[in-house]
Amino acid sequence: MRVLRCFSFIDLSGFTALTAHEGDERAVSLLTTFRSIVREICSRRGVRIDKWLGDGAMLVSTHPTPMLATLLEIEHSMKAARVRLQVRCGASVGEVILHEGDDYIGHPVNMAARLCDLAAGGEVLVTREVAAARPTWSRITSSKQVEVKGYDEPIDVVTLGLVVVRGEAAACPVCGIPLTADLADSNALDAVGATVLFCADSCRETWERRPKQAAEHQGSLRSPLMGF
Repeated sequence: MRVLRCFSFIDLSGFTALTAHEGDERAVSLLTTFRSIVREICSRRGVRIDKWLGDGAMLVSTHPTPMLATLLEIEHSMKAARVRLQVRCGASVGEVILHEGDDYIGHPVNMAARLCDLAAGGEVLVTREVAAARPTWSRITSSKQVEVKGYDEPIDVVTLGLVVVRGEAAACPVCGIPLTADLADSNALDAVGATVLFCADSCRETWERRPKQAAEHQGSLRSPLMGF
């Protein structure tokens, strides 16, 4: 059975060296933080963790946009959490064979793995085809041709990053991605009627489902400003 999917491989750059220098306990602690960040983001954005691969993972989605949003948010969240190691990411899209219901066979899988290997720490390296579906709040920071093992011709790839916001910006209240009105993918009104910007519908839906404080327990008219 052939299916169209977007694939990504991610891993922690420098994890083996950190294990050697600082010991297994420190490495496990960092890996736990990394996996917790990846799980939360993938769950919210509708991206499946196909398998864990030691200090990395293989991710799958039915569309490239949530995948690219996931990768960029992982990079952003790791920096915000001040995790010492950076994540490198590679992504590709295309038709593959779905084998025995839970395995994917095809060039796009191999391409994503190769691009992850070629990416530097903190880099999201993707095929140009995937980059066309990037979120509105992301940008192409560089483009180049690379030699990829198993391919006869060089491959056009691009590196993605967040748009550099000039002037006043508002962070998505769920993921912290910096936004302006023209970059936001979705918006809503808060309890006092102010517009709240979101990077994606999935973040808006998460915000709308958040626990709300009962009116009798608010105690102050300022409570709506605190997110309740």
